Amino acid sequence: MSLFYREYGESTDKNLIIIHGLFGSSKNWITNAKELSDLVKVYSIDVRNHGESMHTETHLMEDLIEDLKIFIEENQIEKPILLGHSMGGLNAMYFSLKYPDLISKLIVLDIAPKNYEVNYEKEFLCLNMDVSKFDSRTELDQAMEKIYDDKFIRQFLQMNLDKADIGYKWKLNVKTLQKAKNALHYNLENLNPISTPTLFILGSISEYIGKTDYEKIKFYFTNSQIETIQGAGHYLHFTHQKEFIKLTREFLQR
Repeated sequence: MSLFYREYGESTDKNLIIIHGLFGSSKNWITNAKELSDLVKVYSIDVRNHGESMHTETHLMEDLIEDLKIFIEENQIEKPILLGHSMGGLNAMYFSLKYPDLISKLIVLDIAPKNYEVNYEKEFLCLNMDVSKFDSRTELDQAMEKIYDDKFIRQFLQMNLDKADIGYKWKLNVKTLQKAKNALHYNLENLNPISTPTLFILGSISEYIGKTDYEKIKFYFTNSQIETIQGAGHYLHFTHQKEFIKLTREFLQR
C-alpha cells in the first residue's frame, strides 16, 4: 500500500519529507513545499486515511511509522530530513526515535513527545454531514457554520472535499478516523533519546504545548533547539508562514 505524494525540486543530497496533521493532506503544503524546494528535494505525503492515500481499517501511530518506513524504502530516499506538523510531528518524532539511523535531521511543528487525546467533536460533526446534497461550497459552508463558527477550521476541513456526480464527497476516511481514539498515542518506554539535529517550532498561544513539555523535548531530543513564534497558534505554518519559512530555511542550511 503505497502512500500518495507530491514532489518538488531537483534531486540533491538533501531530501525533505513533509508529514501533515490530522484532517490535513499534502495539498495543504503545496506553497510551503515550493518555498523550500530550492534548498532540498521535497516529498510531501498523504498519510493513510487522508488525501489520495489508501483507506484502511486502522489508524494508529504504529501504522503511520511503518508506512513512512516503507515509503522511504520504496523511493530509495537516503537519510531524509523529516518535517511534521501536529499528528505528522508525532509521526516524525516517533519514527526518528525508533529508526534514528534512517534520518539526518528532524523538524517538529507545535507538538510534544507525549500522548494526546482525539477530542475533535465539532470537526467530526462537520465531517459527518451529508455533503452530497449541496450544489455549491458557499451553501455547504453556510450549513457547516451552524456547527463550527471558526472560518479557518471550516476552510481547512473543506480542503478534503471532492466534487462528486451529485454534490460533494469527503476524501478522508471519516469512519476509521472517528474510531481511532488512540491515534495520537505511542509507547515511549522502550525508546532511547537521540542526538539527531532537531528543530522544534512552537506557537506562543498554542494549546498543544504545556510548560512541562520542554523537559520531555530536551530529554528525548538531546541536540534540539526550540523556537517559539510569538502570537502564533497551532497552525503556525499558515498563519505565520514567513516566520516558519525563515526558521526552517536557516535550519536546513546548517
